Amino acid sequence: MWVDTHCHLDAAEFGGESLAIAGRAHQAGVERIVIPAVNAANFATVAALSRAAAGCRYALGIHPICVPAASQDDLDLLRSAVHAALADPLLVAIGEIGLDFFLPALLEPGMREKQEYFYSEQLKLAREVGLPVLLHVRRSQDIVLKYLRRIETPGGIAHAFNGSFQQAEAFLGCGMKLGFGGAMTFPRALQIRRLATQLPLSAIVLETDAPDISPAWLHPARNSPEQLPAIGALLAQLRGMDLADVALHTTANAHAVLDRLRLPLDQGG
Repeated sequence: MWVDTHCHLDAAEFGGESLAIAGRAHQAGVERIVIPAVNAANFATVAALSRAAAGCRYALGIHPICVPAASQDDLDLLRSAVHAALADPLLVAIGEIGLDFFLPALLEPGMREKQEYFYSEQLKLAREVGLPVLLHVRRSQDIVLKYLRRIETPGGIAHAFNGSFQQAEAFLGCGMKLGFGGAMTFPRALQIRRLATQLPLSAIVLETDAPDISPAWLHPARNSPEQLPAIGALLAQLRGMDLADVALHTTANAHAVLDRLRLPLDQGG
C-alpha cells in the first residue's frame, strides 16, 4: 500500500473527476491521499472532499503563492478553521505553507517579508495545536529552516525536496521527512536522484503534487495520484530494492510524521 502525502485533488484541472480519480488511486493501492489547502477559499473544499473520497485526508494552510492576495483576516480564518477541526480525524497537518523565492511576483518589494510573516504565523499555529506541517520550500530551503529552528513544530514534510545533502540533513534534524515525486522520474534530475538513492530510506515519503509535477512518462499531461505506485517503482529501481519493501517503508514513514493518518474513522475510510 502507498501514501500520497501531497496531492491537490481539489484543483480545477481535475474538473468533476476528483472522486473518480481518488477511487481509481485507492484501487491501485494508494491507501491515503493528503489534500493540502492553499487559501481560505478552499478550506471547506478540501475537508468536504476528504469526507467524500475513500482514503483522503486534508491539511489547512495558506500557500506562499496565495500570500500576495491574503490578509490578516485570512490568518484569523485559518486559526478558527483549524481549532474547529481539531476533533476531526481527517485533519492531519497544517499546510501547504512555506516560502517561494522563485516566482518573480513573490520577490517584489515587501512580498518576501509578507511571505515570511505568514509562514512564521502558521508555524506558531502548528506548534500551538500540535500538528505537523507540509512545507513549500522552492528556492528557500535555508530560510525555511531558519524559522523551523526558531519555531519548533511536531515534524512535517519538506514537499518536492530539491536541496543539498546538507540541507536534507538539517530538515531531518528538525523532525522532517522529505517528499519525492514526479521530478525524481526524469533522468536529467541528477541531484534529486542522488538524494533519493543515497539518503536513508527512513527520510523519504512519496507524493505526486497532482495535478502538477507529472512523472516523465506523463509529462506534460496532468498528473494524478494513480501514478504514485509507478513513482514508487522508480524509487525501488534507483535504490535496487524490492518494490514491496519501498511501499512498506515509505508508508510507515508517512504514518510516523503524519500520525493522524493512522486514526480510526467511524466511516472506515
